[in-house]
Amino acid sequence: MDFTRIIELASYTLPAIVTGFVAYSFFELHIKNNDKKRAFLLNKQAHKESLPIRLQAYERMTLFLERINLTKLLIRISPISQNKHDYENYLIDQIEHEFEHNLTQQIYMSEECWTIISTAKNATIQMIRKAAMSDKVEDADKLREVILNDLLEKQSPSNAALGFIKNEVAELWY
Repeated sequence: MDFTRIIELASYTLPAIVTGFVAYSFFELHIKNNDKKRAFLLNKQAHKESLPIRLQAYERMTLFLERINLTKLLIRISPISQNKHDYENYLIDQIEHEFEHNLTQQIYMSEECWTIISTAKNATIQMIRKAAMSDKVEDADKLREVILNDLLEKQSPSNAALGFIKNEVAELWY
C-alpha cells in the first residue's frame, strides 16, 4: 500500500516537475533573447550617435594628411629665408603644429589607424631632415627641389596613411 501511494504521488509530481522545468527553460530563453535584443538596440543607438563624430575625426585626419603631403606642403609654405635649416625647421614646425591641433581625434579611431597616421607624420619629417642633410642642398630653394625629386621616386608617406583611413571608414558601413 505504501508502494502504491509512492507511485501515485510520483505520477502527479513528475509531470509537474517536467512542466516546471520546461516553463523555466522557456522563460530563461525569453529573458536572454530580450537582453540580447536590448543590448543590440542600445549598441545600434550608440553607433548611430557616434558615427558622425567618428567620421568627423577621420575627415580631420584626412585633412591633416593632405596638409602634410610634401608636394602640397612645399607649395603652400614658401621659404622664410634662403637658409635651408630655417626652412627645414619651419616645415617641421608646421607639421608638428597641425598634428598637435588634431591629437584629440585619436580617441575616435582605431589604435592601428592612429599609429599609421603618426608614422606618416614622422616619415614626412624624416624625409625633410634627410633632404636637408644632403651635400647637394645649399639653400631653401634647393631643399624644396631635392624633396620634390625624392617624391618622384617614392610615394609620399601621407598617401599610404590616407589609403588606410579610406579602408577603415569603408568598414564602418558593414
